Amino acid sequence: MPAHAPDQQSDSRHEDPLARERAHLAASRAALRAMREDVEALDIKDVTANWVNAEVLNRQIEERITALADLAHAPLFFGRLDYEEAPADATGEGGGEERFYIGRRHVHDAHGDPMVVDWRAPVSQPFYRASKKEPLGVGRRRRFGYTGGELTAYEDEDLTDASGTERASALLQAEIERPRVGPMRDIVATIQPEQDEIVRAGIGGTVCVQGAPGTGKTAVGLHRVAYLLYAHRERLARTGTLVVGPNRSFLRYIEQVLPALGELNVAQATVDDLVAHVEVRGTDSAEAATVKGDARMAEVLRRAVRSGVTMPVDPVVVVRGSRRWRVPAYEVEEIVRELLARDIRYGAAREALPQRIAHAVLVRMEQAGEAPDDRVQDAVARNPAVKAAVKAVWPAVDPAKLVLRLLSEPEFLAEHAAGLLTEDEQRAVLWAKPARSVRTAKWSAADAVLIDEAADLVQRTPSLGHVVLDEAQDLSPMQYRAVGRRCTTGSATVLGDIAQGTTPWATASWREALAHLGKPDAAVEELTQGFRVPREVIAYASRLLPAIAPGLSEATSVREAAGDFAVRAVAGPDALDDAVVAACRAALRREGSIGLIAADARIPALATALADAGLPHLAPGEETTADARLTLVPASLAKGLEYDHVVLDEPTAIVTGEPDERTGLRRLYVALTRAVSGLTVLHAQPLPTALG
Repeated sequence: MPAHAPDQQSDSRHEDPLARERAHLAASRAALRAMREDVEALDIKDVTANWVNAEVLNRQIEERITALADLAHAPLFFGRLDYEEAPADATGEGGGEERFYIGRRHVHDAHGDPMVVDWRAPVSQPFYRASKKEPLGVGRRRRFGYTGGELTAYEDEDLTDASGTERASALLQAEIERPRVGPMRDIVATIQPEQDEIVRAGIGGTVCVQGAPGTGKTAVGLHRVAYLLYAHRERLARTGTLVVGPNRSFLRYIEQVLPALGELNVAQATVDDLVAHVEVRGTDSAEAATVKGDARMAEVLRRAVRSGVTMPVDPVVVVRGSRRWRVPAYEVEEIVRELLARDIRYGAAREALPQRIAHAVLVRMEQAGEAPDDRVQDAVARNPAVKAAVKAVWPAVDPAKLVLRLLSEPEFLAEHAAGLLTEDEQRAVLWAKPARSVRTAKWSAADAVLIDEAADLVQRTPSLGHVVLDEAQDLSPMQYRAVGRRCTTGSATVLGDIAQGTTPWATASWREALAHLGKPDAAVEELTQGFRVPREVIAYASRLLPAIAPGLSEATSVREAAGDFAVRAVAGPDALDDAVVAACRAALRREGSIGLIAADARIPALATALADAGLPHLAPGEETTADARLTLVPASLAKGLEYDHVVLDEPTAIVTGEPDERTGLRRLYVALTRAVSGLTVLHAQPLPTALG
């Protein structure tokens, strides 16, 4: 199934099919420009009732104009479906051959007829799913090849012969292996059937994707968001969507994927962004962070939040005019105990308490022959005596102050952690030097998550329609709860790889993680077929799996090329920097991006070595260009990133730089699997035993 250049193929109906396809591309681009110009020409002066409506409509028009931009680097269509015979409609009309061009967005001509069909539309699905065994009515599938934005080749696949063998697509392979320069790009042209099933899964359920390196799990998650926005736009426009990534570098790397697909209103954040109630200026030991991230802390906080509730000892006496209405203490206590038993949010119960007391007063008024209405009840609820009673019985709780007290006062923590945390665990989370106030405290990232939990116990966190959680294997149970609060009434797409869990609290199983997320019934899908990492590289990295994730299936690679792969020993630490610089120079002679990945502690020395050698380098997240293709990457930030060629410095230093060996080997597994085309491993120390 070779790709065809202009002089390699003829068509019985067209002398030059490539010229015809180029003409369709040009016509489609012209139609897209016309669609954009139509929106730009809209005059809304006489169609809006007020300035607020005008502002909203103007913003929607601006977003539509942006979505209709013709991106020069993104081909308008990448495939074509030729149906043998279209099905007739209910009247028997129709039928005959139909042809659809599949692209990143819908484009129609002046008459409204489609020139390019959105890849998310139902009619596009056979482009990803059809095969010779199940052609789905498709007679021919055509893929297009582009060079510099220009259509230069096409490739046809005849699906009518069920006896024929399936052959790999050369253009598909070329697109997968195209060098990476700049941020992450979409994969609409290369989505595989198993990926497409996940992308098009319904919005009603949560999907968890366990994906080995290079299987495209991040891209699948982002394309799932784009698909859901297409299929359920009005619903998600009301409820919102969110992509949660592990760090800002990762978010910068993926931030252009959704806009390239025409989706502009998807928020992106890290877990730290979600729980940013206080300024994080401190750090925890691994032991303290592990305990603070444990799900048992949720119950400790629940007890602490409710600890201020006390039973009344005095009646509530409300004076209205010349009358005094008395609610005895035992009756107020019954109300308080009932609210506690209902286990509703602390703040909601506190807001309900004055209304319940006021209702008791109104009952007495009615018994006395009065006819009070809702306005009277609201007035009684605001009565100073009622407000004073509520303040005494059910005091307001400041989440940050509550957590501050838990971490500062051993007696308070011991009271609410009894039977949950051991004495050693309590000592681990207590601050050595208690802070004076919320503002002066050196909060850690784990502390901020505790405050978020406490805040939700007081007042419910608003829920979004859909949340994508990437690199989820690294989250603590309390972090899962924080994300889960943002999609309690919505759904989620959870992406990760157990083998790449590089925190001491990394999840042991997806079922456990999904329970903490509040989605225990989520479907778990596994992607093991890699499209990015070369065969030799993934096979080498998989040597670590028995030590870091013995239950996982070993990943395979569909890449035709084995890739450039070398492991080189260097004669002593003094020669290592020079060897690394030489390897970077050699990599820069190739096309594409280069990532130099090293243990965090080695980064300053390597930065100096690169500068002395006159090799400029970027930091993770900074966009590579044709003139700046080398990125110096601390191993702690490598997750989720990818480079055409990776130079890996001193594997043993990466392992020993972590709190324990398993975490270190997982960090090494991540670093080894960032390469798209080639990997060079340089070491002066002996390699870790697990690498064999």
